Amino acid sequence: MKILKLYHGSPQIIEKPIFGKGNKYNDYGLGFYCTENIDLAKEWACAEDIDGYANCYEFNTDKLKILHLSEYHILYWLTILINNREFSIRTPIMKRSKEYLSENFMIDVADYDIIIGYRADDSYFSFARAFLNNEISLRQLSYAMKLGKLGEQIVLKSKKAFDRIKFINYEKAANSIFYTKRKNRDTQARLAFQKELESDDINGIFIRDIIRQELKENDIRKY
Repeated sequence: MKILKLYHGSPQIIEKPIFGKGNKYNDYGLGFYCTENIDLAKEWACAEDIDGYANCYEFNTDKLKILHLSEYHILYWLTILINNREFSIRTPIMKRSKEYLSENFMIDVADYDIIIGYRADDSYFSFARAFLNNEISLRQLSYAMKLGKLGEQIVLKSKKAFDRIKFINYEKAANSIFYTKRKNRDTQARLAFQKELESDDINGIFIRDIIRQELKENDIRKY
């Protein structure tokens, strides 16, 4: 049995997460999004001019089916992301990129109780869009995901998982502190990414290369 201490950042105190509620266009679809890092939860809780709460829970993972996306190539994470998030397909290469990834790197998540993987804040999703549009290489995308040090998020997906989570308490998150930290983290990630773009990855592999060469998982492991 493994007991996790989880935090959920929100403008509200949430004593009982409700299965089936929420935003279906989040990173991994409908679910309850948590982190093991209380400071990150406080950042996620604070929108501009609004204080929030880091709700604390105890969570028993015993016999739950867990998808650890860190065990897969980053393209699997990206494919799940672009099939859940709403975004504008601006160019033909973005359309073909989404189609190719969906055909070759999609994981069926329906039977999993929990998904553990990267969190894609707005800046991170802009990196994903840049990759789909052939603007950055696969190596640059992998580098970009580490820039903001957001760590992993733990997402409860099934009714079984929701039945396991137990509210403990909450801590207040002051907007004046944690919204500023959130904005600074995002700004630093964007600046570091722009610096990375200044060095052209001339030998890197781009999405157009992946599509043209019909590369699959075993082909891209070396990149």
